[in-house]
Amino acid sequence: MSDTLTALVLDLLEWIAAKPRPYSEVMDAWRTSCPRLTVWEEANDHGFVTQRRVDGREAMVELAPQGRAFLETNGRMAGRSECSAGLQPDTFPIKMPC
Repeated sequence: MSDTLTALVLDLLEWIAAKPRPYSEVMDAWRTSCPRLTVWEEANDHGFVTQRRVDGREAMVELAPQGRAFLETNGRMAGRSECSAGLQPDTFPIKMPC
């Protein structure tokens, strides 16, 4: 992974670590028009996130043990909320321009 992509994957994982997110929310927040910045695909390919469906409801995206380990290895605080990290929910995640 490139340094830019690694940083974005870490941002995604940290955001998901704060609380499980509905799949649609994750897709909306992390969509990109940059095909080379495949944050969601990288997180899935590396097994950093999981999807869980309960009682036929929308799938929830959660941090997998590999994702937590990746955050910790890279000095990120897993489980920290956006607000406690000093980030406003409406400005997070940061999207990279193409």
